[in-house]
Amino acid sequence: MLAVFSLVALLPLLAAAADGDDYAQNFTINNGQIYTPGLAILNAPQPGTPLGGENLHVSLDVTTNGETPLPPYADDSPSGIFNITMFLSSYVTGRNFTISNGTATENNRTLGPIMLQEPGSTVKHVNWLFPRCLVGDGQPSGDDSDRGLYNISIRQNFRLNGEDHYTIFDVPVRLTNRIEARDDRPDCDALNNPLLSPEELDVNAANAVGIFAAPGGSTEIEVKPANEDGNGNGKGNGKGNGNGNGNGNGNGNGNGNGNGNGNGNGDFGELKPDARPGDGLGAAGALSWRSGASWLSVAAIGCALAM
Repeated sequence: MLAVFSLVALLPLLAAAADGDDYAQNFTINNGQIYTPGLAILNAPQPGTPLGGENLHVSLDVTTNGETPLPPYADDSPSGIFNITMFLSSYVTGRNFTISNGTATENNRTLGPIMLQEPGSTVKHVNWLFPRCLVGDGQPSGDDSDRGLYNISIRQNFRLNGEDHYTIFDVPVRLTNRIEARDDRPDCDALNNPLLSPEELDVNAANAVGIFAAPGGSTEIEVKPANEDGNGNGKGNGKGNGNGNGNGNGNGNGNGNGNGNGNGNGDFGELKPDARPGDGLGAAGALSWRSGASWLSVAAIGCALAM
């Protein structure tokens, strides 16, 4: 039986908001998994986690906890993921780094299509080498430091029961743990994209589909996988609450370069382009973030309170 309880916590972050604004973010968390406005579920990292080490590690379940199959889907499948792209952005530092826009670059400075990684695995692990300007240990050392508060911005291009969606999900993290220098770290400017202002974005409209896959809801996810002959069969039954709590109210994102087009979904309907930085939200210029989830794990609470 699913243990359900509510908790609202206002937790201070160690950075001032852009223009002094105070933003909040709501997250729906169950058993440590963070539900997104899309078919993917974030396993890690948890909101507010201090990060460091060699790489940025992100874990995504791309089958809605087994309720939908992996690609390829049937041509006429009512649901499925076209592509997922990812950025690391911050109004505090003014940086908007490409993690994956669907096109791999030399030495994996940016990663290829996330859906094509680890073939056959329902969980995709993003391992992105931190760029050179994030090297250091501890809090930002000055106004010109690129370390500190960021959002991991996850964009999903997907179809849900015959309707196409593009959503933006931002997870605040702190780049304050030790990141050691090494020769193969990419140049930050080569990964950076300009930031858009919050006024140029409409995240609420983009995420109007809500957190439909969270436990306890009633959304039926209809999906047809492709069989060996390329024809569709089968039907999924994922459920969710569709109440929309989980889309970050952070800040802007960039309009930089690169859009790629590999989706790993075979002939699933019309080919959708991958996201560009200018397509969505992604910055962590926040004074505070709020976890107002209906489902929140004890582990997640402990992580948040340890900030």
